Amino acid sequence: MKAIVFDTPALPINDPRSLFEHTLPKPTPGARDLLVEIKAIAVNPVDTKVRASRRSDQPEVLGWDAVGVVREVGAEVTLFQPGDEVFYAGAIDRPGAYSEFHLVDERIVGHKPRTLDNASAAALPLTSITAWELLFDRLGVPEQGGQGQRLLVIGAGGGVGSILLQLARQLTQLTVIGTASRPETQAWVKDLGAHAVIDHTQPLAPQLAGLQLDQVDYVISLTHTGSYLSQIVEILRPQGKLALIDDPDQLDIMPFKRKSISVHWELMFTRSLYQTDDMIKQHELLERVSALIDDGVIKTTLGEHFGTINASNLKRAHALLESGKAKGKIVLQGF
Repeated sequence: MKAIVFDTPALPINDPRSLFEHTLPKPTPGARDLLVEIKAIAVNPVDTKVRASRRSDQPEVLGWDAVGVVREVGAEVTLFQPGDEVFYAGAIDRPGAYSEFHLVDERIVGHKPRTLDNASAAALPLTSITAWELLFDRLGVPEQGGQGQRLLVIGAGGGVGSILLQLARQLTQLTVIGTASRPETQAWVKDLGAHAVIDHTQPLAPQLAGLQLDQVDYVISLTHTGSYLSQIVEILRPQGKLALIDDPDQLDIMPFKRKSISVHWELMFTRSLYQTDDMIKQHELLERVSALIDDGVIKTTLGEHFGTINASNLKRAHALLESGKAKGKIVLQGF
């Protein structure tokens, strides 16, 4: 099968070997696996991070967002059958989906939204799982709860922020504030449901005060968390909660003590990495997201379509992600 791979870490994306086309054997499903014929993929920051850091002398396949058709199922599969259209993010400790065929455990897969084409659906899985787990599992906000409380999302214009804003606005009663620094991303954040938008390149507290919002109950920080820590402590209410997904160089927890602020990490791969007892919750939440899409409650966060799945287009996508200027999700479709 055709695949786009890398075999040398930390190469600049314009290097010919940073991503290249390669032929690999078609995989065989394990007991709970689906063999999926890939129709569309999305590119995420995790793809660029793994390309920069994973050490291997064998060709490795990236890609943790996929839409496709189930072609074969393992002996113990109960949730899907051949011919089903599916969407999912996969597992970080298994090969990714930059390939014509891909194996994935059924417990982290959902049925593709009926109302979306393949490219639009590919924009959703990883960010939907991350956003859902941040809001409902890590911070513990109850569905339809949060009345009178405030959520600030730092870096709200990216992939995770774009779905998180919708979930928070549509499924809770929180007042939702997003941060974005460019006019186009500020408009995007507002359109996705933020009650207010502030600029994260400027001090946060005065902007919140200017909106009569002052302190907030929850902060979800999606990028450059290390540079905002002192401001986060300042704007969070006593006994507030911070959740983050990025990797600060340092995280000094002591400033959070005086206010009894709790800190929560989110990695959407945790359940699959550790085969947790509740791993099937990712199947369940993807089924819920699919229904919310089909019911018109939320919408795809597709930002840019980069054409067919090949090394050249994937390099363009990686370069845009590494620039920090992506809006929404970057998708590719078909081989």
